[in-house]
Amino acid sequence: MQNNTLIQKYNVPGPRYTSYPTVPYWDEKNFSSEKWIQTLQKSFKESNKREGISLYIHLPFCESLCTFCACNKRITKQHNVELVYIETLLKEWQLYLALLPEKPIIKELHLGGGTPSFFSPENLTYLLENIFSKAEIHSEKEFSFEGHPNNTTREHLQSLYNLGFRRVSFGVQDYDPKVQQAIHRIQPLENVKKVTDIAREIGYESISHDLVFGLPFQDLNKVKHTIKMTEVMQPDRIAFYSYAHVPWIKGVGQRGFKDGDLPSGEEKRELYEKGKELLENMGYFEIGMDHFSLKSDSLYQSMLNRKIHRNFMGYTSSSTQVMIGLGVSSISDNWYAFAQNVKTIEEYYQKVNNKELPVFRGHILSEEDLFIRRHILNLMCLLETRWEDGIIQKNYPEIIERLREFEADGLIELSENSLVIKENGRSFIRNICMAFDLRMMKNAPQTKLFSMTV
Repeated sequence: MQNNTLIQKYNVPGPRYTSYPTVPYWDEKNFSSEKWIQTLQKSFKESNKREGISLYIHLPFCESLCTFCACNKRITKQHNVELVYIETLLKEWQLYLALLPEKPIIKELHLGGGTPSFFSPENLTYLLENIFSKAEIHSEKEFSFEGHPNNTTREHLQSLYNLGFRRVSFGVQDYDPKVQQAIHRIQPLENVKKVTDIAREIGYESISHDLVFGLPFQDLNKVKHTIKMTEVMQPDRIAFYSYAHVPWIKGVGQRGFKDGDLPSGEEKRELYEKGKELLENMGYFEIGMDHFSLKSDSLYQSMLNRKIHRNFMGYTSSSTQVMIGLGVSSISDNWYAFAQNVKTIEEYYQKVNNKELPVFRGHILSEEDLFIRRHILNLMCLLETRWEDGIIQKNYPEIIERLREFEADGLIELSENSLVIKENGRSFIRNICMAFDLRMMKNAPQTKLFSMTV
C-alpha cells in the first residue's frame, strides 16, 4: 500500500503523456498545414517501406451520453448520419493519399470513438474496404476496435474479423448498478459476457476489458465485485484506468454527480492498489501505466521485447513513425509534428468538402522536444530511460534537480546516465515524467488543464 503522505504530496494535476509536448503546450503560432504536410512527407518517405503507417479513425456517434467520458462525441439515435460521415472520412483519406509519393502500407489500425459499434457492420465494411483498396496491408498488421457491450453484435465482430481485426476492447467501467446509474452507463454482466464469448468463438486473439477506478460511489467492495466478475471471462488484457475528473471541459457531461460522490485521493489510490493485487493474483502482469495483460497477450510480449509503444491510441505492441488520424478531432503524429482535426462535425464536413485537410492546430517539434519526447516515451513504456555522457546533468540541471526529490522519496534510481522507476514509484509515473516536461516547467498552467495524477 502506498504511503498516504506521498499520495497527498504527488496528487497534483498532470498529463497522461500520450504525446510530448502535451496538447496545451503546442506552439500553434509556428504551426501551419503546409509545415504539417512537409514533415509528414519527410517522415513517410523515411518509414513507410520499413514499418508501414498507423491509422486512427474517430467515429464520434453515441446513442446516449456516458457522464464519465471526456472524448469527442455526438449524441444521436439517428443512424442516417453514418453514411454521410463515412463518405467524408473517405474524402479525407483521399486528400492524404494525394500527398503521399507511394501507396501507404497500413500496419496498425484502430477504430475509436464515440462508439464505433454505433455504425452498422455493412457501413463499417464499406468504409474499410474503400480505405484498404488504396493501400497495402502489412504482413504483421494489428487492427483493433472499441466495442460497446450493449450494441456490438455477432455481425459486427464477424465483419471486422473478416477484414483482419484480431483485437477488440470492450468498455465495462464497473458492474455496480449505483455506479452505472451515476455515470449513465447501464449494461449488465450478461451483455459483456455474451460479446466476449462471441469474440472468442470467432477467433479474436486479444480481448480487452476497460475498467475504471475512482468513479462516483465506488468503494473497495464494488471494485472487488467488478474484478471478480471480470475473472470469470479472463480477458487477455485489462485497462484499469484512473477516472479523469475534468468537468471544466465544455460538453464532457461530467456534472451528473457531485464532487463529494467521488472517492478522495487516498481512497482512489486504495481502489487501485486492491485492484492491482487482485489482478496480479489472477495471473495478470502490470504493463506501463493503467494496463495489465496475460503472458499470452502481445502487449506482454512487446514489453519483454522492449517494443511497446505509446501514442494517442494508448499503448500498442508495435510502433510506426507515422500515424494518420481521420475524422473529427483526430490527432495525427509523424514524429516530427502533431496535427489535430477540427472538433465539430459541421466544420469537419465543410473543410473536407472544400478539399482542405481539416487540421486546425498542431505543433512542430524542436530538437529539444524530440530529445525530451524520447525520454518520456521510454519512461511511460519501459519505466526507465538512459542517456550518454551525463548530457542531462550538463544541459538540463533543472530536470536532475526535480528528479532528486523522487530519489529522496525512494521512488527512482538515478545515476549519471540512467533513471529507473522502482516498483513503488509506478504509481507516480506521470509525476516523474513531469520532471522532464520543460515546456510545463517554463510555463506552469494558471488554470485547470489536466486531471489529478493519483
